[in-house]
Amino acid sequence: MSARLSLMIAAVSGMLAVALGAFAAHALRSQLSERYYDIWQTAVQYQMFHTLALLAVGIMLERHSRLSLRLAAWLFTGGMLLFCGSLYMLAFTGITTLGMITPLGGGLFLAGWLMLALAVFRAPEKLNDC
Repeated sequence: MSARLSLMIAAVSGMLAVALGAFAAHALRSQLSERYYDIWQTAVQYQMFHTLALLAVGIMLERHSRLSLRLAAWLFTGGMLLFCGSLYMLAFTGITTLGMITPLGGGLFLAGWLMLALAVFRAPEKLNDC
């Protein structure tokens, strides 16, 4: 993934995380059970955490187009789609089988963090300029 695409996805994802959090607080709070509301909030939190991670990776990619950074960006994006997306759908629809997708997204998040650590470990002197 390019730096520009990473930063664009992070910007849109950040906006969506805020909008989905506000939507839940104002429109869904009375519509969802406490369990499903908590699931929705978990999705919002993980989306925002990984939006910030994607933003950081995008900034790093502007200076250093390393394969491990590009992979981290794709993995964080995929993780947000699968992990957060499945939780949003589960909370909204109540279809519990959607929960089977969530661990796949979590695995992508873990792999993204590993790729980010690998990028920093392999070239610490180059990444200090970020």
